[in-house]
Amino acid sequence: MTTAERRELWVVDLGRMDYEAALELQRNAARNRISGVVPQDVLFLVEHPPVVTLGRRSKQQNLMASEQMLAERGVRLFEVERGGDVTFHGPGQLVGYPIIDLKRHRQDLHWFLRQVEEAIIRTLAAFGIDAERKVGFTGVWTRGRKIASIGVHARDWVTWHGFALNVTTDLSYFDLIVACGIDGVEITSVEKELRVRGAVAAEGLSVDSVGHALHAAFAEVFGLNPIRMSAASFEPKMAPMDTDESGKETRTDPDSH
Repeated sequence: MTTAERRELWVVDLGRMDYEAALELQRNAARNRISGVVPQDVLFLVEHPPVVTLGRRSKQQNLMASEQMLAERGVRLFEVERGGDVTFHGPGQLVGYPIIDLKRHRQDLHWFLRQVEEAIIRTLAAFGIDAERKVGFTGVWTRGRKIASIGVHARDWVTWHGFALNVTTDLSYFDLIVACGIDGVEITSVEKELRVRGAVAAEGLSVDSVGHALHAAFAEVFGLNPIRMSAASFEPKMAPMDTDESGKETRTDPDSH
């Protein structure tokens, strides 16, 4: 059986990484997945320093802070090609970037978003949090509060960008934006929900512990065998490529986030 026939999910833990470096890494991984140099689907797990990102559908009024105000709080600002509106990434948040070839699964971005939601819902269940979808929105919610956001992009049916799950995130950062462009949305975290439910936060609750549960759920939902590896062992598997992003672009899902 060839490597491609084994249908693996390469889970790459990037630790704490600047947003810009992680963005370039996932773009390069997507190019290599499209070309076939990377023969398996990939899931990057990462934690970022504070950053606000603006998706293709972002509206200026949903960024509540000026660039100066962001800078004063140590928050960087990026415009990116993913779907969705404005969101925040920062310490205590588990960010996942799935580089998935949907030609090996189902060529349907709406289906892909529902699968990502399902993986997050199963992960939260493992920590005693009942989570659900909300009609008309993309992402994961619990008791009316949003706990995870999703925004994706794809080319030749290979995805990049992904999801953000608040674990121990400082939720005050969300005061800088209208999260995902949804007026009145209340943002929550795993840590906060455990407290709201009267549960003592499990000792050792961290981005890493939630990431371990999530990569297992993600692999299960997509029918893949998870193989964990470090960034140092993954990067040599990619071929150097120029900056020409050739290939047919798949429609970015309009209801990301």
